[in-house]
Amino acid sequence: MSQLAFPTYFLSHGGGPWPFMKDQFGGRYDVLEASLQDIPRQLGARPKAVLVVTAHWEGPQFLVSASPNPGMIYDYSGFPAHTYQIQYPAPGAPALAAQVKTLLDAAGHPARLDHERGFDHGTFSALFPIYPEADMPLVQLSLKHGYDALTHIQVGRALASLRQQGVLILGSGLSYHNLRQFGQPGAVASQQFDAWLRQAMALPPAERLAHLLAWDQAPAARQAHPREDHLLPLMVALGAAENEPAQVVYHEDDFFGALAVSSFRFGQAAD
Repeated sequence: MSQLAFPTYFLSHGGGPWPFMKDQFGGRYDVLEASLQDIPRQLGARPKAVLVVTAHWEGPQFLVSASPNPGMIYDYSGFPAHTYQIQYPAPGAPALAAQVKTLLDAAGHPARLDHERGFDHGTFSALFPIYPEADMPLVQLSLKHGYDALTHIQVGRALASLRQQGVLILGSGLSYHNLRQFGQPGAVASQQFDAWLRQAMALPPAERLAHLLAWDQAPAARQAHPREDHLLPLMVALGAAENEPAQVVYHEDDFFGALAVSSFRFGQAAD
């Protein structure tokens, strides 16, 4: 990380409320958890707030959570009863939400403030290992219907100045997200797409951008992402640090026993 700006991240956030199910999952999430817990060290300083681009929220325009005290959204099913009582009482940041809206409006991507939106599991499951005290102000940003990759990269560009203001930008999704082919049925597709994605991240910025804009031409792209909702947070994180190098900060080849998944940082770590 430079002295002036935090890096940005694309996080493969895992499945459901996994940080609150260690008795059920055992060590299945140990590698992911360790990668998330290491983020404060990589930053080298405490952000003033976090902006989470969540794969679990979308609208006809970009939406920005603006509640000072967000509630909880248990946007999953079939999990143990206690996971529907989880609380992650991090504060909102209405002033940051208003600034995000202003930046997006000025960039030609009109946004709307949502004063009711709570934290979905793409936010609280990813943030709990990073800031377990739930004392970091959080704002969520939605995706936009249509799933246009360039639009989401442009939104990242519009938000890049927040990095110099102490705001950490996290894209929360999953580098493989085909729930009909999870586990062993998705092994080959996930390996092929993840290998392509990691290779694309290592390219110079202009080539990397070209590859991502044509992501659906990648090997097994539509098998890995029948709907690209869990990939688009990557586009925003990239756009906000477009000319900076990418680093793999989490990778497994046996997620749920068979899947290849990865997370990336754009920009340098503090050390």
